[in-house]
Amino acid sequence: MGTVTSIDSTSVLAEGERIEIPITELLFGDSPRKAENAAHIQTLAAVKAPLPPIIVHRASMRVIDGAHRLRAAELRGDDTIEVQFFDGDERDAFVLAVRLNSAHGLPLTLADRKAAAARIIEYHPEWSDRAIAAVAGISDKTVASLRGESGNVPPSERLGRDGRYHPRNRVDGRIRASEIFAENPTASAREVARAAGISATTAKDVRARMRRGENPVPSQQRARAAVETSVAPVPVLPTVDRRAVVRRLRSDPSIRFSESGRTLLRWLEAPGADDTEWDAVTRNIPGHCTRAIVELARLCAADWQRFAEALESRSDQAC
Repeated sequence: MGTVTSIDSTSVLAEGERIEIPITELLFGDSPRKAENAAHIQTLAAVKAPLPPIIVHRASMRVIDGAHRLRAAELRGDDTIEVQFFDGDERDAFVLAVRLNSAHGLPLTLADRKAAAARIIEYHPEWSDRAIAAVAGISDKTVASLRGESGNVPPSERLGRDGRYHPRNRVDGRIRASEIFAENPTASAREVARAAGISATTAKDVRARMRRGENPVPSQQRARAAVETSVAPVPVLPTVDRRAVVRRLRSDPSIRFSESGRTLLRWLEAPGADDTEWDAVTRNIPGHCTRAIVELARLCAADWQRFAEALESRSDQAC
């Protein structure tokens, strides 16, 4: 098992340390990419502007990210190339290679990404499916399937993208959270998460399910836990009419007549579509744009998540 405790291996990059070194000192690394792309190398070789530095594992001098750039430099007859060093171990180097190759440049094939995820499961079985999926650029369901095929017994806890360990079976925590919300519908997700021993994100999902009148435990989790949760009768929490809330905020002088308030209103008005509109947009996204829009949507969701938690924190402190 690897020694890093953080999902973000890029934190071990030597910040600001970019130097030119002889190409002959470098070795091609343990790349998640199974085949080089000759056309891409030719394209890079023809670029006149400086290319980003390649990432090199300092201990082994193996290229982590930038093999095509290195091949292009060789094709041009360059003697040196700019590098940025990485100081983790070799397993961390592979994880970083997967992360970087999934995030920019020539995309990894689906087969490459699945093979990379399988190796990360072997290196870091304690990482959650979502954490591995984020690194490899595949769905968490695909990671779960690969984990099942590996035959390895998963640990009782998983390290999530938030850097914290979470129990694999969240059924009990979800049930407890639903009971707390039923007793106190105005409780914040963070308060409930602390009391139930689950993440704030899970607590928010429980609250959303209860507002929709659904079981707070997803059917997949109930099946995996081999239990039938019967938390009913749980009061259905009131739903939020987003458009009505925005209208009320727009009529509030303290919001409408401040620059920050007007900015907030513009943000809130944008995602006001109903389920039908979301479905229509989803169906009509061109296939070649899907991956980019998925990443942008996740970034936007993360921004709103941080914003909500900051407001909840301020509200908790005020109390």
